[in-house]
Amino acid sequence: MLSLDPHPTTTARGTSPAPFQSGSHDAVLTEISSLLFTSLSRSDQCRKAMQYLRGLLETPGRKSIRNIAALLDKQVSEQNLHHFISASTWDWVPIRRALAGHWLDAVPPQAWMVQPVIIPKTGRHSVGVDKHFFPSLGQVLNAQRAIGVWAASDTISAPVNWRLHLPQAWLKDDLRRSQVAIPDGVPVETLSECVVQACLEAVTRWRLPVRPFVLDSCEVHAVPIFEKLHAAGMPLLVSVCEDHPLTVADPALPAAGRGPLAAEQIMIMARDLRRPVLSGDHGPDTTPRTHWAATVRVAGPSLSGPAPGQGEVVLLGVGDEGGRWPAKLWLTNLSTTPPASLVRLSKLAERVDRDFTEIADRVGIRDFSGRSFGGWHRHTTLASAAHAVVALARNAAEHPVTRA
Repeated sequence: MLSLDPHPTTTARGTSPAPFQSGSHDAVLTEISSLLFTSLSRSDQCRKAMQYLRGLLETPGRKSIRNIAALLDKQVSEQNLHHFISASTWDWVPIRRALAGHWLDAVPPQAWMVQPVIIPKTGRHSVGVDKHFFPSLGQVLNAQRAIGVWAASDTISAPVNWRLHLPQAWLKDDLRRSQVAIPDGVPVETLSECVVQACLEAVTRWRLPVRPFVLDSCEVHAVPIFEKLHAAGMPLLVSVCEDHPLTVADPALPAAGRGPLAAEQIMIMARDLRRPVLSGDHGPDTTPRTHWAATVRVAGPSLSGPAPGQGEVVLLGVGDEGGRWPAKLWLTNLSTTPPASLVRLSKLAERVDRDFTEIADRVGIRDFSGRSFGGWHRHTTLASAAHAVVALARNAAEHPVTRA
């Protein structure tokens, strides 16, 4: 996952993407606003939240506070809107929890997709910004890094939680920390630890229903994430590198118990175990695509056995019909789930990528132009709500409910 354009406000032709058509989402916007903003204690906060949400949907180009205020014209000043997002005290967590609850009722997800996001910046003063090398882009960027947790199904997805990764250079510098109002309780953590905490917050602290966590990214070290969430009892499907060492524990292979082998080597040995599966995705002519899939029970240095209540650790190999084998490798503790279902889960990564490009970026998920920690979270929360409005309106249009 995450082969994202590092310049999100322009299309391939270099022009700003058009805003969503005014009025096309009014019914969903009214419904979702009445549910999300009940935690805001003052009527003026509710009004500004609604205005900002509409601005994210209808402002052309970059969704900066200045541009949104210009669209709203005399309804609210830029200064007031900036204070509401960047310097106010309203808590974004209840709104995210309300959004997740509404989404669960409207479109129950098949999985929680975990998506690392790159947010390029030109300066050094936005909270968390630093220089990083991004393998998916093959370059060093001055950027923020964030983790999104998405509710995903075959036809629709939306982000429900976010965690901004803060490098040690920010958290150990008292001046920089105070300038962007990073709370005292925010800890130093690796990007992998950031992923784990974003997932656990959504499921264990918010008590959302347990669904498989699916992670497909080369931006993070996937195995430590797998180990920690596996130990916490979470169902998982996580992509792994070809050279990751694992020990075969499956008697179907002659290499069982003989010491670590590269994941790709194990799956090449398992070529005769692969079977054709239909994953639910389609080719250009709408014909369902056939994939090859095989599973092998494995162990690793810290994957020696199942967590309490969890199944064995399994290596899944996937390849396209007539293509390279294996094309993709996954670790999972869903040991009793059929390979075809596992492949369908893995394809949800493509659903989230499409929705990020077609909706989330267009409502400004990466467009916050302020510097503060709280401002970033408030903007991202309302942009997630805007994404949900568009996705639900589109879903209602494509799947109208017929009344008897």
